[in-house]
Amino acid sequence: MGLRELKKQQTRELLADTAMALFAERGFDRVTVVEVARAAGVSPNTVFNYFPTKEDLFFDRQDAVVAHLADVVRRRPAGSSAAAAVRADLLAAVADGEPTIGLNPRMAAFWRIVADSPALRARLLELGERAEAALAAALAEESGAAEDDPLPHVVAGAIAGAHRAVLGGIRRAVVAGEPVEAVRARVGPAVEQAFDLLAAGLSDYPAGRQA
Repeated sequence: MGLRELKKQQTRELLADTAMALFAERGFDRVTVVEVARAAGVSPNTVFNYFPTKEDLFFDRQDAVVAHLADVVRRRPAGSSAAAAVRADLLAAVADGEPTIGLNPRMAAFWRIVADSPALRARLLELGERAEAALAAALAEESGAAEDDPLPHVVAGAIAGAHRAVLGGIRRAVVAGEPVEAVRARVGPAVEQAFDLLAAGLSDYPAGRQA
């Protein structure tokens, strides 16, 4: 990474960290972009150059979240179905306490901010829809589906929907103050059972990936 890119990354992180501190203190809806800029020592235009909307400032890693399921499917081992790959990835995240799935006590404050903001709840739904669409595109590409074939979208809906349901359950439990280990002990078996059912029905889909 060159000096220019490093400086841009540092500015982006400064803005996101500054904003999150203000959101945690006062709530998302009560903080303006102008206040974030002032606290970070930059102009409002600088904030908007990095984050087009205030929601983007909060969900500063949204691109990676949207691409995650599609990336998991594209990187899966030969002979593994899409559902099995997502199952393995989700079980690993639960076991490791991956922060992005919410199974970490430090994330409780983050998700409380979301729960208190209609704008953030709407953006979270949008991110889920975008992630599902990206997964459908990956499935369509690999299976060679025709452009008007609904199957990749239906399969993506089943897999992404199960994934969202698991993450939503984790977030609600952590925000409610349930101990992380108790959540993990309950969620792990549920993931195994639910995705085993999905994987059994979708064991050969898509069939395009070869060793």
